Amino acid sequence: MLLHTVMWKFKETAEGHTRAENIATVRKGLTSLVGVVPAIESLRFYENEVVCDRNFDAMLQVTVRDEAALEAYKTHPAHQKVAAFVAKVTEGRAAVDITAPPTE
Repeated sequence: MLLHTVMWKFKETAEGHTRAENIATVRKGLTSLVGVVPAIESLRFYENEVVCDRNFDAMLQVTVRDEAALEAYKTHPAHQKVAAFVAKVTEGRAAVDITAPPTE
């Protein structure tokens, strides 16, 4: 299994909405991909809870089977639609892909 983790810094305002509103929209869009994008084994979305200029505002963790499944997730039309919105409302992104630790 592969764990795909992405973190974003959201713009204060974008697309006519506040940071908090856009985070909520992104959360809804990404969590709605479960059951739509077959490559997703699990998906979790987290919002930062400690105010700090250096912190990212939100984090996504998606578990997929392997690198091919990750590519299928990234290129799926439903994901592409959400990703296009994310690009408009964020100003920073970091990502890492690692072998997912075994679940107990």
